[in-house]
Amino acid sequence: MPSNPRQVCLRALLEWEKGKSFSDEILHTMLEKEPLSPVDRGFLMETFFGILRNLSRLDFLVAQLREESLDAQTRAVVRLGMYQIFHMRTPPHAAVNETVALGGRARGLVNAVLRRALREKEVLERRLAEATQAIRTSHPDFLINRWEEHYGTEATQRLCAWNNEPAEVYVRANGLKVTAGELLRTASDAEPSEFHPKSLRVKRLPYSWIVGGLCYVQDPSTLLACDLLAPQPGETVLDACAAPGGKTTYIAELMQNEGRIVACDIYESRVARLRENLTRLGVTNADVLQHDAMLAPEEDTPNLQPGTFDRVLVDAPCSNTGVLRRRVDVRWRLTDEDFIRMPAHQLALVRRSSQMLKPKGVLVYSTCSLEKEENDQLVEQIIANVPELQHVESQRSLPFVDKVDGAFAAKFVKR
Repeated sequence: MPSNPRQVCLRALLEWEKGKSFSDEILHTMLEKEPLSPVDRGFLMETFFGILRNLSRLDFLVAQLREESLDAQTRAVVRLGMYQIFHMRTPPHAAVNETVALGGRARGLVNAVLRRALREKEVLERRLAEATQAIRTSHPDFLINRWEEHYGTEATQRLCAWNNEPAEVYVRANGLKVTAGELLRTASDAEPSEFHPKSLRVKRLPYSWIVGGLCYVQDPSTLLACDLLAPQPGETVLDACAAPGGKTTYIAELMQNEGRIVACDIYESRVARLRENLTRLGVTNADVLQHDAMLAPEEDTPNLQPGTFDRVLVDAPCSNTGVLRRRVDVRWRLTDEDFIRMPAHQLALVRRSSQMLKPKGVLVYSTCSLEKEENDQLVEQIIANVPELQHVESQRSLPFVDKVDGAFAAKFVKR
């Protein structure tokens, strides 16, 4: 029997409230377990991600209607109803009645709040328009303050607006099997990206492209680091933080499947996904290892030894502030302390990875962060603390300038 998408959304919201998993992991698990039609799957994705993207707006509206606090389950139910009323084209009776049915003992309260929201919708929208930017755009104050200091007020406004737009779907044509031009000729609604020649924007992703390994779904900004790495056929390359494999498979393409890639990741589940993607895209020159790049390799891993790689990619774990449009709940998980903790880890990761390089080898450090502590200031830290690495150049993309995700990459050569 098909599941109720509102009920599934409620369970997903309550699971997210526990703070143990990110939204994309929760939704993936829910979709694997629940039998939903394509329409209901679309409704679930829209409501779940939309509520998390607009938490500040929704809670501001609820506070206009009820001063007393709500328990976690009732709050999640009311958020679900308010999102349908203020952000979707759901008929009012369905937005109220279907949501109230999830209210349990609080059904009367949920019904009263949602019906009052319908009656006072215009007034509430005017109050919302007069609220602070943090509430209107549903971003934490500390992130807005950081961005205004670094990029200015106007750029910050554009960035917040960008983060709240649904993410477009981009694919990289897998040059090991097909060209971008060949893919364009098979899909009328695909168009080339202005940012990168191998990237296509698609409205409906053909299933045959995925099954056949003809493409990899990734924003064009993610290709910056690999282009800067510029691996050559016949070389030996280490991808230190490889899963799920978007950059690894592009490196293999640039190497024309010649030479050797060692692709590492710390978690078994991510390593399994990495292997699947390499196989699907026809990569034959990569060895996959479950390995923590912060640790020295074991003696029984001869293909992962210091001083043996021509090029190393360190796609470091980061704050993800350049991809908040796609990772909608990250904004609520970040704190000021993260921008102290993460750079320390990133510097240590580069220091360890630099030991894997041959003399004159190339290391590229990359993030999907917009923050100076993880990007330009981290480059300064590398220059000061890893003297064997000479900085060559840095490249970046900014959502409010380039209309793609935010990314940063810095190239170093081992002296």
